[in-house]
Amino acid sequence: MAFSGTAPNGQPYSDKSKITAGLLQIFLGGLGIGRFYTGHTGMAVAQLLTCGGLGFWSLIDGILFLTSNDRTDKQGRVLRG
Repeated sequence: MAFSGTAPNGQPYSDKSKITAGLLQIFLGGLGIGRFYTGHTGMAVAQLLTCGGLGFWSLIDGILFLTSNDRTDKQGRVLRG
């Protein structure tokens, strides 16, 4: 599904996918890979150092990536669906 135009926040949609980010976060969230993918390096390093909050943080974060429509990349652009 291709998105064109602007997201509800007025910016163009991100070139990053929320599905990719969510799956990376669920399966490799202990290493912060989903957050590295979206450009949130500070959060990714925190997840890396805590093993994804012992798995809970990364799992919840991954589910939120998949179900939420307002997750953004580093530039504040909404992830495409």
